[in-house]
Amino acid sequence: MEAVSLNSEPVFEDGDEYEDEGECTLVEHENEIHETQKPALPTVGLEFVSFDEAYDFYNVYAKEQGFGIRVSNSWFRSKRKERYRAKLSCSNAGFKKKSEANHPRPETRTGCPAMVVIKLVDSKRWRIVEVELQHNHPVNPEIKRFYKSHKKMILAAKQISQSEPVTEVHTIKLYRTDVVDDPGDSYPEVNERDSGNPVNLSKHLELKDGDSHAVYNYFCRMKLTNPNFFYLMDLDDEGHLRNVFWADARSRAAYNYFSDIIAIDTTSLTNKYEIPLISFMGVNHHGQSVLLGCGFLGHESVEHFVWMFKSWLTSMLGRHPQVIITDQSKPLQTAVSEVFPQARHCYCLSYIVRRVPEKLGGLKGYELIKRQLNKAVYSSLKIVEFESYWREMIVQHGLNDNKWLQLLYEDRHKWVPVYLKDVFSVGMIPIKENESLGAFFDGYVHKHTTFKEFVDRYDLALQRKHLQEAMADHESRNSVFELKTKCNFELQLSKVYTKDVFKNFQTEVEGMFSCFHTRQVSVNGPIMTFVVKERVEVEGGVKEVRQYEVLYETTRMEVRCICSLFNFKGYLCRHALNVLNYNGVEEVPSQYILPRWHRDFKRKFPGDFGLSDIDLDDPAKLCTSLYGRALQVVEEGAQSQEHYQAVLQELETLLNKFSVVQDNLV
Repeated sequence: MEAVSLNSEPVFEDGDEYEDEGECTLVEHENEIHETQKPALPTVGLEFVSFDEAYDFYNVYAKEQGFGIRVSNSWFRSKRKERYRAKLSCSNAGFKKKSEANHPRPETRTGCPAMVVIKLVDSKRWRIVEVELQHNHPVNPEIKRFYKSHKKMILAAKQISQSEPVTEVHTIKLYRTDVVDDPGDSYPEVNERDSGNPVNLSKHLELKDGDSHAVYNYFCRMKLTNPNFFYLMDLDDEGHLRNVFWADARSRAAYNYFSDIIAIDTTSLTNKYEIPLISFMGVNHHGQSVLLGCGFLGHESVEHFVWMFKSWLTSMLGRHPQVIITDQSKPLQTAVSEVFPQARHCYCLSYIVRRVPEKLGGLKGYELIKRQLNKAVYSSLKIVEFESYWREMIVQHGLNDNKWLQLLYEDRHKWVPVYLKDVFSVGMIPIKENESLGAFFDGYVHKHTTFKEFVDRYDLALQRKHLQEAMADHESRNSVFELKTKCNFELQLSKVYTKDVFKNFQTEVEGMFSCFHTRQVSVNGPIMTFVVKERVEVEGGVKEVRQYEVLYETTRMEVRCICSLFNFKGYLCRHALNVLNYNGVEEVPSQYILPRWHRDFKRKFPGDFGLSDIDLDDPAKLCTSLYGRALQVVEEGAQSQEHYQAVLQELETLLNKFSVVQDNLV
């Protein structure tokens, strides 16, 4: 680490100059972002191309508010004498040193706290990282007091052009808002042009009056109240807003726990909603959908999807998911393979099923075609069965030339469950008709929801989802679940699983009694093969007997059923439980009790918040890591009054320790 030196109060010579180009803020008009002469509010996350530009921005704002500024602190890298951090303060900040003169000047400073702290990032941009807007003295833009910092602004304008009237405007180039976690070399850098495709200026977000301000102001408000809020805005060279991405602190913390599989919901794009919303979703320990980030996409192209995915990956500190579920969009497919090359890419079966009436509804014999399609998709235990059912449907109805069915068949390994048995999907791949996790914003977004309306509803949706999770946590920890059988498997996992997951597992335990005639059919060393028969309900309420093949490895007590419910849902099926029971196994082996379904999952299995490889000199990364840990404490404290009092007491103790340490340093 390089040594740093601190200048308590650098002096600017009269010859110091600041480029003066006119200020701007973001306003929206006819789908474009234009410049106005109203100075933007200093906000955490604003970035500038140089130190001078950042200084001028704050200086213009100060003049409009009626106060002067100065550089109160600067940090330099001693080896290169390069400034990398600075504090710009109100001219009334601090106090002057006591003078021993006979007639000292009176004290004019008030110790004003108003300031901004700017930091050099990526060795090329200056970012506002701290803001304090409140003064401890009156400020009035109507009082034309002359400040030294304003004099520099006027001198700079004069040097630009003696022939033109002296103006006091300055251009602020907002390249992107704050990237909280500077990813360095190990994380992908977001670049609008890295796809190699030319930028099309028509491919930007279509904004109405108030939309851009509503979105931007919401982000600024969140950054001020929540340092771990992450957002990016993708602007082209003309100032058009092309894409937007954001992830709140809870979403970022949730991904540390539930990063195994994500679904990218583009329903709003497919159905041509007014807002081109794209959502990243996961599944929590209750089997509920959890939001992992959002975005507005200006155009459904590979380039725009790549930008969105890289933005999301940057917000999650570069951690790749194992499985990604999307719709069938070709640009989506290309973008996923480019940004997530190691992930297993699957298509959303629910989305495909929803399109069946649109694509096949006009065909003769549609109802029979739909039933045969569902049978092929949901009833096939083996690939050969799917191929047979599919071929029967195609031949019987003369569908060889149906383009949509041809494409589905070509991509069958990405959406048909029988081809996805090796994918661990925690319930995100449906294996029964009418089974679907559902969109996160169901009920909050419709076809004509505007950007502004969505921003207003976004917090409400998150609050209700968080309340649902908190209530599920409370019920799971404080309830004694009703047992419906005398099976020890049920009793064992009633003490482990969350309430909703236990109910699903309980259904499998009860289902053991619909199975019969479990018999061993072959042995190959320690591996035994069993066949379990079950009466299952088929179309029309009729029941038929189906046979399920189950492999059991005796030395390690490993069991695998041909239905693959464990991979699809994350808990053992009735057929596997029957085989374990048949072989005298009284408890579910530990390898089949996934930690992610534990009622105390977040407490016993803390997520990876980057503590193992964190840059201790990077305040942003320290904040991200500590916030994730602190969120665990907050959630525990909300469980009961006793927990709340305990957390509050410990926090006060910790803050007192910090105060003592700070006093000792002084």
